[in-house]
Amino acid sequence: MKKAVLLRLGAVLFLALAVSGVVSYFGMGNKLLEDNRKNLLHIVHILEYTLQGKSDLQKECRQIKAWLKEEALRFTVIDTDGNVLADTEEEYFDTMENHLEREEIRAALAGEVGYAIRYSETLGKQMLYVAALSADGRYVIRAAASYSGIKDYMWSVIPMLLVGAGAAAVIVVGVSVRFANTIAGPLSEISEELQKIHTDKWDFHFRKYPYRELNIISEATTRLSGEVQEQIARLEFEKKVRQEFFDNASHELKTPITAIRGYAELLANGFVTEEEKKTEFIGRILKSTEQMTQLIEDILMISRLETKDAEVTYSMIRLDALAEDILEEAGSIAECCSVRLCSECMPVTIEGSVKQMRELLMNLIINGISYNHPGGHVWVSVKESGQDGLIRVRDDGMGIREEEQTRIFERFYRVDKGRSRKLGGTGLGLSIVKHIVEFNEGSLELQSAVGEGSEFSIRLPLERAEKTDYVKGQG
Repeated sequence: MKKAVLLRLGAVLFLALAVSGVVSYFGMGNKLLEDNRKNLLHIVHILEYTLQGKSDLQKECRQIKAWLKEEALRFTVIDTDGNVLADTEEEYFDTMENHLEREEIRAALAGEVGYAIRYSETLGKQMLYVAALSADGRYVIRAAASYSGIKDYMWSVIPMLLVGAGAAAVIVVGVSVRFANTIAGPLSEISEELQKIHTDKWDFHFRKYPYRELNIISEATTRLSGEVQEQIARLEFEKKVRQEFFDNASHELKTPITAIRGYAELLANGFVTEEEKKTEFIGRILKSTEQMTQLIEDILMISRLETKDAEVTYSMIRLDALAEDILEEAGSIAECCSVRLCSECMPVTIEGSVKQMRELLMNLIINGISYNHPGGHVWVSVKESGQDGLIRVRDDGMGIREEEQTRIFERFYRVDKGRSRKLGGTGLGLSIVKHIVEFNEGSLELQSAVGEGSEFSIRLPLERAEKTDYVKGQG
């Protein structure tokens, strides 16, 4: 890469020198032409001043040329009809052709300063002509000098140009090498670090570089690697959770299936002859079947909520009335557990799914009853809080250890497995609560202390952000 950078910089240097050489060539040529024009015009004015009142114009022109000591100069005096009155280079000037059609003469007769560059047949070389009309308007005075442009000066200029170009090349090469090192070095380091992508270690380390763009690349790479590692960790965690879910689901289903199979085999093989026992076994089979059905329904609900594929019928719900209905339904369970249910519900109307809100409240209330003690209480509070509906379910039961508070919303996680199974729980209740809250873009908080009880606080928007009414099937 370093070689490529140097080659490209060399090409840029060559191009820059070539362009500057061309520009200098034309610039110097124009400057030389302008200076020669000015010099010849000064000579024309000197001739005009000297020739005033003189009768022998040819003699005067030759004396002035001798005085100036410039053999390359040529002076010509032409009348307004184009006839040559005097010329320093032609002895028989009176036989010279008419000059009226010469461009510098026409311009001078028009009151301007005439300029022209052309090949002189008389002298056999390229000449620069400058002509001007005399102050009295009697004749045109013209001065001429051989002119080949900047070509004659190039041999003296070229060595200086070559020295300058060589010095510039040395400087540019030095700067280019340094620049290439500051670019190629960091890019090589970045490239080497990026090779870690093919390994299990993505711990990129970059130093601070002198160029902002390189630092942006290194910072973006580091940030991207962090995001990728987080994504990988999340995928690994989700893989682990899914595996645990399948293991737990298989385990949870295995228990009722084993019970059903055992009772069914006893009945099928005729080992149970008493009608009372048959009825008992059939009842146990039905209970296990209901447990399996409830477990499958809970699993399907969580799956739909996670994928945002739950089909929901939205309506305006009186949360306080719904909470009172569920407290009444759960009264018999609370009575069996010697737990008292208390209500502190204020009128709150929320837009949502009746089925989801019922599932949420029922799971929280049953959870408060299940993990309580005889003589305990469960308080249910519903009220408005700003733009949200606030639901609080508090109990004074066994509480949850701090290290378990982050796990109780995991599927099939039970604080007290024996107590939960005894009450017929599937271990998915709080996981369903969490997913319903997330589905409705709400928030969930837990405060708990062992031996003092737990409080679940849920905030749900009173109105959905998407106001278009629609039905998404069951929910």
